Amino acid sequence: MRYDLDDLRLFTHIAAEGSITGGARLMHLSLPSASARVRALEAQAGVPLLVRERRGVRLTPAGATLARHAREVLAETTRLDSAVASYAVSRSAPIRLVAGGSAMHQLVPAALATFLRDHPEYDVNVSERRTIRSVRLLAAGEADLGVILDDEPTPLRTEPLADDSLVVIGQAGGTLSGRASIAYAEVAEHPLVGLVPNSPLSQWMDDRLGPHAPAPRYRTVVPTLHALITLATAGAGLAIVPRRAVDASTAVEICPLQDSWSTRRHLLCYAANAPEPAYLLATHLHAAATR
Repeated sequence: MRYDLDDLRLFTHIAAEGSITGGARLMHLSLPSASARVRALEAQAGVPLLVRERRGVRLTPAGATLARHAREVLAETTRLDSAVASYAVSRSAPIRLVAGGSAMHQLVPAALATFLRDHPEYDVNVSERRTIRSVRLLAAGEADLGVILDDEPTPLRTEPLADDSLVVIGQAGGTLSGRASIAYAEVAEHPLVGLVPNSPLSQWMDDRLGPHAPAPRYRTVVPTLHALITLATAGAGLAIVPRRAVDASTAVEICPLQDSWSTRRHLLCYAANAPEPAYLLATHLHAAATR
């Protein structure tokens, strides 16, 4: 059997309203036209779908089955329409977001999850870059929005986003247990796990430690903060990571660093000609930073 979607929509309204009159009103049909559609449905089904009473109608078992399946078909049709229509939207150029490794760990994914869900008309191209490189790209108009650290001067518009201070982490009950703070010079005396040398965080630390800092012994280096935190939590060695990268539920010792360079903040930085969608994405980054 072949069903007309408007007939199915009318029938679900009649079922919900308990009257053909109510269903006709919701469909903007005359009562005779709605009644004719229902009779055609019953003729097609070969069984009564409604019990007509003085004060309205009741569904027969066959009518209840039709109404239930009709609601499912109409809901699936709505999803189909939305999916196809999304390809017909006139899309603007993707928003170009640049951010360092720390922001890419949790902050950026959390913001993208809500932004892309709430704004299907916009796409986002994301690149991981050190702050100095991000600022150059933004200044040159080759990026629209950046999550940068607060230690790189720029004439571009910036606004505070989130704390990104560094801490030392280690296995629960281990070396850091009971410590209120620790200096990097002492951290370097212990076996460490770290990020690969070309990672933004490793390069940022190298720039601030300088050539005369104690040489640490890394038992291994890994490419992501997630892997690094996992190893430190398991007791493979101490690790220096952004505090906000460590989930509150992680069973790990967290100890602030005494060194002044460990205190830092994330800023949002806008290109001079940032498009309006970049400001929409910025609101999602702010929201993600407060979670």
